[in-house]
Amino acid sequence: MGSDGIDWQSWQSFKAAQKEIILPGGAVAHIPVTIRYIDEGTAQRGTVLLMHGIPTWGYLYHAVIPPLLAARYRVIAPDFLGHGWSDRRDRFDRSFQDQARMIGALLSALKLPRVDVVGHDTGGAVALMLAIERAPLVNRLVITNAVCYDRFDDDMLDFGHPLRWQPRPVSDLIAALEESLAAGLANPDRLTPAFREGIIAPWASEAGKLSLLRNASALNANQTMALVDRHGTITAPTLVLWGMADPWQRPEDGARLAREIPGARFQAINRASHWVQQDAPEAFTAAVLAFLNDGPG
Repeated sequence: MGSDGIDWQSWQSFKAAQKEIILPGGAVAHIPVTIRYIDEGTAQRGTVLLMHGIPTWGYLYHAVIPPLLAARYRVIAPDFLGHGWSDRRDRFDRSFQDQARMIGALLSALKLPRVDVVGHDTGGAVALMLAIERAPLVNRLVITNAVCYDRFDDDMLDFGHPLRWQPRPVSDLIAALEESLAAGLANPDRLTPAFREGIIAPWASEAGKLSLLRNASALNANQTMALVDRHGTITAPTLVLWGMADPWQRPEDGARLAREIPGARFQAINRASHWVQQDAPEAFTAAVLAFLNDGPG
């Protein structure tokens, strides 16, 4: 159970616990955009920003958030633009740069000048961008099974072809997502009905399908390769935390990233795959908390 008796195992309850904010036109896009996010906890030990990737949303962290709250951290877990239950209109870009702008605007609106950042998958790319280009925002940095360099999941890139996917029924998209969820878990028993339903729920409509296609269209290795020369400028204490059985974001990329970020530490989570927060939530949370509790950033 989460704070205030919230059942974090239920995506419906998780969604109901989300707050909503409208970021004004010009802050992120040319129009105002609505962002949904979890904001729980008292920040006695700091504030942790949890960023998901594609095709997930804040619910990816449903098993991670309660232990962070119990450890007396405030937790902010937004849905990216076009993801989950944030604004999904077909009227703005969803690039990593735009997601980073959204995060900056959200933190500013919440009057949070500095946070601990955890980034997974494409959220890891955004986290690296924040640590490089908006360094004052990032106190400590955790990068986990992140999209980096030029290794992108072919299945997600395939979704980025609207002419190929738009005529196909939502059921085809759901079937492809189910395959992706299964492929990204080393422990088949962790593909619970609740997790499957929760991750797929935002996309299980024509509007959701189109938004996912637009999100996938924004995937671009140029955005991550433009960071490579600047990994060495990251000053935030960094943990690179990797599920070692990941078929897409390979451990050697995580190890390379840790070598390129000054003082970064690489930590393996064995018998866990890409969706490591679901595959090994106890090991993931223990590693994050041990890093955050290790001292001030």
